[in-house]
Amino acid sequence: MLLVQFLTENFETRVGILNHAEGTIVILHGTESTHQLALDAIAEGRSLSGLAGERISNENTGYGAVSSQGRLLPPLTHPDPAHCLVTGTGLTHLGSADARDQMHLKTSDEEENLTDSTKMFRMGVEGGKPKGEATGVQPEWFYKGDGTCLSPPSRPLPMPAFALHMGEETEIVGLYVIAPDGTPHRVGHCLGNESSDHVLEKQNYLYLAHSKLRACAAGPAVLVGDLPADVRGRTKVVRDGKVIWEKEFLSGEENMSHWLGNLEHHHFKYEMFRRPGDVHVHFFGAATLCFSDGLLAEPGDVFEIDCPIFGPPLINRVERAPVKDISIRGL
Repeated sequence: MLLVQFLTENFETRVGILNHAEGTIVILHGTESTHQLALDAIAEGRSLSGLAGERISNENTGYGAVSSQGRLLPPLTHPDPAHCLVTGTGLTHLGSADARDQMHLKTSDEEENLTDSTKMFRMGVEGGKPKGEATGVQPEWFYKGDGTCLSPPSRPLPMPAFALHMGEETEIVGLYVIAPDGTPHRVGHCLGNESSDHVLEKQNYLYLAHSKLRACAAGPAVLVGDLPADVRGRTKVVRDGKVIWEKEFLSGEENMSHWLGNLEHHHFKYEMFRRPGDVHVHFFGAATLCFSDGLLAEPGDVFEIDCPIFGPPLINRVERAPVKDISIRGL
């Protein structure tokens, strides 16, 4: 089942089941948000798909119109963006260490000439998929922001005026709602663009945290249920109407150095991430990015991420944000 969250022509939030083949959204009655639907399912002890199936109405709308009119929303949001945490894990995909390794290349003869990135990647390969144990080695973890950094599908991806770069990072995203008793519940998975400032990161490894504090995108649809073990799709960068970079991406546990459950555990093991009612948007790491192939994305470029199991592609255009005067005043 594919769920989408969108605005009606009267700018009311609604949730619907997407029929990608027909290009239609069947609207759910009594459901103003995916967050509400998830909390209702938790309260009733129901599956999300089962509850959504019971709420199918006779109303439908065209996906094309919703998308072209900028009425798509991220597939899961919180009424208060401060209660939506956007985070992620890196170096989780087989072969994903090469790009980071080149950015953080050491010239000294330290331990086997390995960068910290390579060491972290090897730790994941050796201990990210434990057999017979509940959890394995913890991955790299990063914070991107709250719900205000999450750009809707088909809407601009703002690049701060001070940013040096805004590069795409194609990833699978886990979407979660925390139950009243503090238990994390997985709503499903969707496509994500965990865009970062790779030029800044390349200057110094310790700028990694800064480089992640950028806008990102997720959606358009959330796939309810288990994520297939082998996920394949394509990412494009379009400039002035022409594709200037395109590459296949691989994800899913067959192509990762960690079990998804291991990544989830090492995020939600922290009590502050189990606050009742909160929403979590968690990126699971990228295997490919255009920056690794020498392409510097520019304002005006369009990122297009396509994978059939998630329905329509995730499309966003980079836009340079205006300069803002930052004044700090004493009290």
